[in-house]
Amino acid sequence: MEAKTARSELTQSAIVDVALEMARLDGLDSLSIGEVAKRLNLSKSGVFSRIGSREALQTAVLDAFEKTFQQEVILPALREPRGLPRMDAMVRAWLARVDGPHGNCLYVAGAFEYDDRDDAMRDRLLDGVRRWRGTLRRTLVQAQDAGQLRADADLDQLIFELDGLFTALVREVRFLRTPDALDRAWTSYGRLMAPVRLDAAPPIAPVPIP
Repeated sequence: MEAKTARSELTQSAIVDVALEMARLDGLDSLSIGEVAKRLNLSKSGVFSRIGSREALQTAVLDAFEKTFQQEVILPALREPRGLPRMDAMVRAWLARVDGPHGNCLYVAGAFEYDDRDDAMRDRLLDGVRRWRGTLRRTLVQAQDAGQLRADADLDQLIFELDGLFTALVREVRFLRTPDALDRAWTSYGRLMAPVRLDAAPPIAPVPIP
């Protein structure tokens, strides 16, 4: 029984991995039980028995995306001191993801894919984007509390521009294929933060690719 359960869990993980790759390439709306089954050489009923409906598959993909996002962007940054050191680490990892092994960002792609809809998947994407923006805001507030960021800094404006910078980077890397886009994005981050930083500005250096 334990071996059967382990095989089932392994298969479910493989299903979600394949579906996540499909979503990164073609969008969440491209997902189908049949196509996932075909790519894994499984029956449609076999995929359905482990995942459920197409909507459940989309939800599982978003769960997997968010887990990877936390592991690659948020958790490593928590090892840094509160405030701007943590902020710099998060932004550096955030930018590096665009050209890393996990490719396209479902928060960015999904925002365009579901912008004119009103359904559960749009709400789920919106919730993820808002949670991430909330993480950025908390980190900036901590920087203000630590005397690293000007008390009168407009945090909503900073977050707006950071999100815009990341969205622009996705297009530069994935569509325009600009070779030095990551370096330019990190330079833009430095320029954006310089007027409100009270500590020494970070060096403008290339973003390491994971």
